[in-house]
Amino acid sequence: MKILFVSQYYPPESNAPANRVSEMAKEWVRIGHEVTVLTTFPNHPEGKIYPGHKNGRPQVEERDGVRVVRVPVYIAANKGILRRSLAYLSFSISAAIFGTYRIERPDVVIATSPQLLVGVAGAWLSARFRRPFVLEIRDLWPDSIVAVGALREGHPALRMLRRIEHWLYRRADAVAVVTETFKEILQQRGVTPERIAFLPNGVDDELFHPRELPNDPTGENDPHPGKFVVTFAGTIGMAHGLKTVLEAAELLKDDPVVQFLVVGDGAERAQLEAKVAEMRLTNVQFKGRVPRSAVAGILRRTDASLVMLRPSPVFETVLPSKMFEAMGTATPILLGVDGEARRLLERADAGIHFPPGDARALVVAIQRLRNDRDETARLGKNGLAYTLANYERRRIAAGYEGLLREIASPTEQHTPTNVVVGGG
Repeated sequence: MKILFVSQYYPPESNAPANRVSEMAKEWVRIGHEVTVLTTFPNHPEGKIYPGHKNGRPQVEERDGVRVVRVPVYIAANKGILRRSLAYLSFSISAAIFGTYRIERPDVVIATSPQLLVGVAGAWLSARFRRPFVLEIRDLWPDSIVAVGALREGHPALRMLRRIEHWLYRRADAVAVVTETFKEILQQRGVTPERIAFLPNGVDDELFHPRELPNDPTGENDPHPGKFVVTFAGTIGMAHGLKTVLEAAELLKDDPVVQFLVVGDGAERAQLEAKVAEMRLTNVQFKGRVPRSAVAGILRRTDASLVMLRPSPVFETVLPSKMFEAMGTATPILLGVDGEARRLLERADAGIHFPPGDARALVVAIQRLRNDRDETARLGKNGLAYTLANYERRRIAAGYEGLLREIASPTEQHTPTNVVVGGG
């Protein structure tokens, strides 16, 4: 089967959308499919083209057996609604134009959010090639734009985006969602249940499975010897509410043991670093963007993984991929997200929940883990066992592949059964 995946993000970018697309694509190649990813030149989140790439003519490369077609776009850092919108729109247009003659006719077309304009390019290419179309919803866009305050209800641009959203739901032969709550919301918005497939995020067992750390009697490989390290690893964006981390660090500034580590880059990093300097916090360190392969090693040396989002009903519908990465390395989670993420954490018994935005509650949770290392280890082991039983990426990819086979079959009417993978 020839699969076309349209995604604005792809490695060497290391955000959640890039990782999910890459891991699915590699697995499908492994089992014998031809996968092409239509994407742009890597630039997220700084808005700077990575070394070895140039934002010009379309470029074709191969990564892990996946054919990657990169097309030019307007480049913007991950901040500022106008510039980001132009970047999103330019990719949709560029992917539709260049994809028309740079892509061999596929058997099925997938377009993945979070930004929904990618779906427009996917729908166009699906019509152009006369092939079925799968719309993958990883974020409730444009709801999340409102949640971070980038647009207000009633704004003309928001009304236009909602019309595009509903058109794409009608146009897609199948809609793949990553949470059960998304599934419920889409049904309320008119998507029939038989066209919705639940295909959650998961963990790459080969990359994130906990491994024994090398013997290190001198402590040379441990950047924080004797510390209880709380790590946030991922995009430092508007949605994550990392101001709460600084407030917690302020409350713990006289504690010689607790150390906060923020790994990644994004729109809010410079502002947060300036605030750390202003507050004279010595217990917060920023590491910057690292390769995805390095994240697993960092988490293995971490005592607790911090997963948080700003307080908003929209974010109660999501399952952050950071949860699966933490559980995959047997790292207990400090979770500042309500809704579906909290329910998963409690089912897995893999960490401690605190109310989003509540720095004092975060401090209490940190102190609880710091003072009970047996409990810390137990929660980490629980998370590992649960995620391998329910959210192993290879099994999710197999379920996804079954959906694609079903709707790509020329003898079918492109009405998939309701695929459900994960979430035990």
